[in-house]
Amino acid sequence: MSNKDIEYTTVSEVAGPLMIVDGIKDVAYNEVVKIKTATGEERTGQVLEAFMHKAVVQVFEGTKGLDTNITSARFIGETMKLGVAKDILGRVFDGTGNPIDDAPPIIPEERRDINGNPINPYSREYPSEFIQTGLSTIDGLNTLVRGQKLPIFSGAGLPHNEMAAQIARQAKVLGKAEKFAVVFCAMGITAEEANLFIRDFENTGALERTVMFLNLADDPTIERIILPRMALTCSEYLAFDLGMQVLVILTDLTNYAEALREIAAAREEVPGRRGYPGYMYTDLASIYERAGRIKGKKGSITQIPMLTMPDDDITHPIPDLTGYITEGQIVLNRGLHKKGIYPPVAVLPCLSRLMDRGIGEGRTREDHAGVSNQLYAGYAEGCDLRDLVAIVGEDALSERDRKFLKFADEFEKQFIQQDNHEDRSIVQTLTIGWNLLSILPKAELKKIDEKYISKYHPEK
Repeated sequence: MSNKDIEYTTVSEVAGPLMIVDGIKDVAYNEVVKIKTATGEERTGQVLEAFMHKAVVQVFEGTKGLDTNITSARFIGETMKLGVAKDILGRVFDGTGNPIDDAPPIIPEERRDINGNPINPYSREYPSEFIQTGLSTIDGLNTLVRGQKLPIFSGAGLPHNEMAAQIARQAKVLGKAEKFAVVFCAMGITAEEANLFIRDFENTGALERTVMFLNLADDPTIERIILPRMALTCSEYLAFDLGMQVLVILTDLTNYAEALREIAAAREEVPGRRGYPGYMYTDLASIYERAGRIKGKKGSITQIPMLTMPDDDITHPIPDLTGYITEGQIVLNRGLHKKGIYPPVAVLPCLSRLMDRGIGEGRTREDHAGVSNQLYAGYAEGCDLRDLVAIVGEDALSERDRKFLKFADEFEKQFIQQDNHEDRSIVQTLTIGWNLLSILPKAELKKIDEKYISKYHPEK
C-alpha cells in the first residue's frame, strides 16, 4: 500500500495554523496533505517538518473546528502544484488557486510545483530594457527595467493600492510589439479593495492581460504563504513558456511576513528581530529572486513588491531585508500625502540601481540621465532651503536661493503630482522636467551636457 492510500487518524495536536500528525511513515517536507474534518469537509495542508514518526502540517484553510479525535489526514506524495494553461489570462483566483470569477475551471496543460526553482546565475541576462509605467517619479527618476525587482515602501493609509492598480493598467514595453501581461497578487486586502481592483481592470480592459490572485483580510492568514508562490509560478509559465513580458505586482508583503511570524510562533521557534523568524531574509529572497531574464528566452519577469512599513519605519526588518535583496526602492511619504499630492513619492530616498542600463538613446532619450540628475539635485537643494527658511525666513534668501525654493514647490505640483488615471509618456515626463529646469538659471544646470541644454531647454 502506497503512503497516499493511508488515511491517518492520529492527529495529536492543533496549535494556531498547525496540526501535528503522529505515527507517519515516508512523509517528506513540503508534501501536500488532504485533511478531512468531522463534517466531511476537505482542507489542504502542507508538511512543514517531518521527523521520527511525526509531521507538522500547516493548514491553509485554517484549523478552526478541527477535532483531534475525528480529523484524518492523507499525505498524497507530491508537493503543491498549480495548473497552468494559455487561457489563464483574464482569470481571478483565491488563496488556494481556485477560480472565483464565475468562469469554468482552468483545464491545465500541466501542473507545476509552486516552489519553483531559482534562476541559475550563469543563465541570467542583465536587465536593460525600459518599462514605461506612466508615472513620472518612476519613469523619469527611478526607471524600471525588464527583469528588475523594484519595491514600493509605503505606510498605513497611503495610496499604494491605487498606485498598484495604476501601474498594472498603464505598464508597457516601448518600441516593440511584444506580448505583455500583469500578474497581480494581493494578500490580506479587504473585499472592498478586491472589488475595486477587479472593477478597475475590467473597466479599463486591463483584465484581459492580467491574472489576479486574491487573499482577503478575512481569509486564513496561512494562505498568504503560498499565494505569492502561485503567482510567480503562473508568471514563469507566461514568461518562459509563452514568451511574454510579465510584470508581477505583490501587495502587501507585510501581510506575508506577518503570516510567516505566526507560523514561527506556533512552532515555538526562537524569534529574531521584532519577533520575525531568523530565516525571513532567506524566505523573502526565495520570492524576490524569481524575477529576472534568462539567456535565450524571449520573456521576462519584473517584480514590483509593495509593503507597508509599520510606524513608517524604513529600518523595520521587512523593508530593511527587502532593500538588501532588491534593486532599489520607491518610498511613499506621509507629508506629501497630507499636502494632497498623488502619488506621494518621496523622491530623495528613492533609488533604482539598474536605471542607468535602461535609459538613454534608443531606450528613452539621450538627455534622460542628465535631466534626472539635475531634477534630483535641484529638488534636494530646494528641500534644504525650506529648512533654512523655517529658521531665518524667506527674506534672508538670495535671488538664486528663491529660485531653488520655487523649483521645489513647482516640482511637487507638476512633476510628482499627477492624476491616478494620467498615463504620461517618457517624452511628456522629460518635457515637464525641462519646463521645471527653466525656473533655474542656466548656469546652475551643471549636470546636463551643454548640447542637450541647447536642444531641449525651453529658452533656447
